[in-house]
This record gives sequence, structure tokens and C-alpha cells, in this order.
Amino acid sequence: MAVTMADIAHLRKMSGAGMMDCKSALEEAGSDFDQAMEIIRKKGQAVAAKRSDREASEGCVLAADKGDFAAIVALKCETDFVAKNADFIALTQSFLDAAMQHKPASLDALLSLPLGDGRSIENHITDRIGVTGEKMELGFYEFVKGAATVSYIHSGNKLASIVAFNQPLDRQAARDIAMQVAAMNPVSITPDEVPQKVIDLELDVARDKARQAGKPENMLDKISQGALQKFFKDSTLLQQEFIKDSKITVLQYLQKQDKELITTAFKRVTLNME
Repeated sequence: MAVTMADIAHLRKMSGAGMMDCKSALEEAGSDFDQAMEIIRKKGQAVAAKRSDREASEGCVLAADKGDFAAIVALKCETDFVAKNADFIALTQSFLDAAMQHKPASLDALLSLPLGDGRSIENHITDRIGVTGEKMELGFYEFVKGAATVSYIHSGNKLASIVAFNQPLDRQAARDIAMQVAAMNPVSITPDEVPQKVIDLELDVARDKARQAGKPENMLDKISQGALQKFFKDSTLLQQEFIKDSKITVLQYLQKQDKELITTAFKRVTLNME
């Protein structure tokens, strides 16, 4: 059976592969559409196996929020050229849309979700690898839940943040907090939530610096505790200086909106080297 342009166009729409790749797959499959899709997928799997040791350090990071749920997805690739391609961004957006609709509990659960054509996200990634010839992977999936949520995507699609709150709030105020998270990269919301190993490391580093500076041994603990408090001020969200007004903290900014307002969770994903 001769391969028709309609079949090629349909396979191209479903797979994202080039016209000649679709034509070749259909010819090899005797115009059997399902078999042609499998040929394209196997090509993607072969490319993925060959490039498994390559670093996928570029990509696209997108985020969205709706009511009590917000999510971030990051589709990674090898080059900035592919990352900026409209089809690659659209593919990432389709993964985010699926996450927002189904609210999966893990990255593996997201990978198994079907898109509109019935194929899983994992299969879509494999198929796109065959098209671009680059290693690709769903590098991150993060989500938060709360009485209200907000998302922020930094220009360039390499950095995004999501934040949850204990009650509804003005949209711009919420976005300000998401921008704070993106810009200042806090380690936790409050000092109580900082992991003990991080605290221990900060104390050890501060003691070592003080010792090298010639401070007496009996002063080291006091100096290190002072350094720890500075770390909390710089690195915990509610104690950080507010980026739009350094005279107040993030907590004070929230309390200006409502005395009971508080941030309950946040996530930040970046592909930038930090």
C-alpha cells in the first residue's frame, strides 16, 4: 500500500518526527500506523541508549497554579537550541497540563500519565529523543498544596517557584513571595525547619573561620551561634529581607496583608548553575 501524505501528516502530528522520518517509518511498516509509531519509538530508545552518558543540563522549566494546587515540571535536554524550540516548550507545557489535571503524587506517576493521544508522557519523551537526537529526561516534578497557591516562571524558562499559603490572599502579594523564593533561594520557611545537618555544618564552618582568624577557643561557640543566626536571616524565607523593601522581613510583609497569613510550603526548581 502506497504511503499517503495524509498518513505522513498524521504520524508527524502524533510523533513530532520529521516528514522524511515519518515517510520512512510508514514505508517500513507497510502503512500500518501503529507499527510505524513503534518504529519511531524504537529509534528514540536507541538514541537514548547511545546518549545515556551525556549530560542533560539545558531544558525548560514551567509552573502553574490553580486554587489549592501548584506544580513545576522541568524537561531537560542537552542544548539550549533544543530547549528554546517552540515544540519542546509546548511538549513541556503538555506535561505540566497533565500534572495540573491529575495531580500525581510523584515524578514516576507523572511519567506514566497518558496525554490526549493515549501515549504516556514517558513514551512522548522517548519519541522526541528520536526526533532531536538529544538525551532528554523529565528532570523535576514538584508540587505544593494549600488554601491558596501561586506560581512564578522567571524569564527564559530556566527557573520557577511555587508557594502555598494558609489562606487566600491578594494575587500580587502571593506573586511577590514566589518571586522572593525564586530570587533568594531560601532553604526553609523558618529556622525550625532547617535540617540539623545543615545547622551543624554552618556551626562547624563558623567555628573554623573564627579559629583561623585567631579568636580564643572559649569564644568560638558564641561566635558560631551568631553566625548561625545570620544564616537563618539570610536563608529562611520568613526571616529574609523582603526583596521589594529591605527595611522589612518577608514575615512582616505577609502580616501587612493579614496578621494570620503565613507561607506553608514552597518549591523552587532551576536549571541555572548556582
